Amino acid sequence: MASPAKDRKPVSLPAPNSDFYELVETLPAEELAIVKQVRTFMETNIAPIITKYWVEDAFPFEILPAIKELNIGGIGMQGYGCRGGSAQLFGLIAMEMARVDSSIATFFGVHNGLAMGSIYLGGSEEQKQKWLPPMARWEKIGCFGLTEPLVGSGTSRGMLTTAKRDGETWIINGEKKWIGNAPWCDISIIWARDVADDQVKAFIVENKTTPGFKVEKIQNKIALKVVQNGLITMENCRIPEANRLQQDQSFRDTARVLKMTRFMVGWEATGCAMGAYENALKYCQERLQFGKPIASFQMVQDLLAKMIANITASQCLLVRMGQLQAEGKLTDAHASLAKAFTTAKCRETVAWARELLGGNGITADYNVARFFADAEALYSYEGTFQIQNLILGKAITGFSAFV
Repeated sequence: MASPAKDRKPVSLPAPNSDFYELVETLPAEELAIVKQVRTFMETNIAPIITKYWVEDAFPFEILPAIKELNIGGIGMQGYGCRGGSAQLFGLIAMEMARVDSSIATFFGVHNGLAMGSIYLGGSEEQKQKWLPPMARWEKIGCFGLTEPLVGSGTSRGMLTTAKRDGETWIINGEKKWIGNAPWCDISIIWARDVADDQVKAFIVENKTTPGFKVEKIQNKIALKVVQNGLITMENCRIPEANRLQQDQSFRDTARVLKMTRFMVGWEATGCAMGAYENALKYCQERLQFGKPIASFQMVQDLLAKMIANITASQCLLVRMGQLQAEGKLTDAHASLAKAFTTAKCRETVAWARELLGGNGITADYNVARFFADAEALYSYEGTFQIQNLILGKAITGFSAFV
């Protein structure tokens, strides 16, 4: 006679699912198919190799042909060879990428959001026709040069990079730091202060053919290690007037781009939290202590419940943000709230994931350490948590607390 233990059927455990409210299902069928295509790409092409590249502080250039085949260049932009689609679609693609790796999501966001977005929002019709189609085809990869070695949060008033007009060219001098994609990409959107009127303007710089333009890769990072960040130095770089973004006349025009991309960082942070949660949950379902999986312990379930609550709250906030953007109602304060809230909740969530793995949480072999470290960069870039709160604070009080 078989024992009760042998007769007992194996328990079928739920697969880790960080889209608890099934928000991705709210997309139209055509856009939902694109998100699923990106998820398959990330799980098939990126997940098996990304830890190796993260540890080595290197970018997997062999994935670029497969990214081109996804046909997602110019997501959220209409015309000029761009894929188009809704802001919601752009966000969910970034979230799906970050769910597997935040660096790949950042690479995509810098090119598609910051670089292409700058030209799409600030370029003339001629500039859009010239630059956006090859960028949408991934034939030209871009970066976005705003932050400087001595100027981060104070860029609006303290930008040190200068541009001086000389006939039909501009002479640019200065430095930019932490610029994702810069060590290897083709073009840079460089923001510089016009010495004539003290206003910030934007320029399309062709990295590989502009004399005086140099990029040094930033070494020894602890976060977003796959993204190749650069220190850009410009010494008397001559840029034609035809490469000055014609619609950008002040730092307020920079803010138009940042409003869109802060929204995107919110999606990336949420995806980062999702990846940490799913890896931690799977670990807890399999890890045995005291003769049973640690996922059956009350304190573990309490942390997992808090994690999925953080993620779901962030997702719901961002879905509403996408609706506001589609309706033309998105403000700087809306974007700042999303960036601050989601990155803070991401930081909290990945810390709990690392805690659940104990000692294994500090090694890259279990993935959670990668999300834990990457969250620190997401929390700080595109405007710090405190700066976002000051933008929000001005909107809700009517008083500016900026120095």
